[in-house]
Amino acid sequence: GSPITTEERQLRDKKHLNDITAARLPPLHHSPAKLLSIEESIAIQIQQKEAYEEVQAKLAAQKLAERLNIKMLRFEPEGEASMQYREVRDED
Repeated sequence: GSPITTEERQLRDKKHLNDITAARLPPLHHSPAKLLSIEESIAIQIQQKEAYEEVQAKLAAQKLAERLNIKMLRFEPEGEASMQYREVRDED
């Protein structure tokens, strides 16, 4: 037989797949991989490490607060709560 090009073979294989299955590849939501310079890679790694450490610190603080049973309540010195213990008396 006559030799077929790679492009024609890919088209034939794709048509064959279309004939035998309804499965389709999901659409590509992200851009394909690209090459980065060492400097860009290091900058991204440092940024990701800082973000990871920040999340870890927040999680550790939350777990510690839960373990120590600390509850953060709103403090309103001029609010209703500060007036509950005071009694108003007339000086008769």
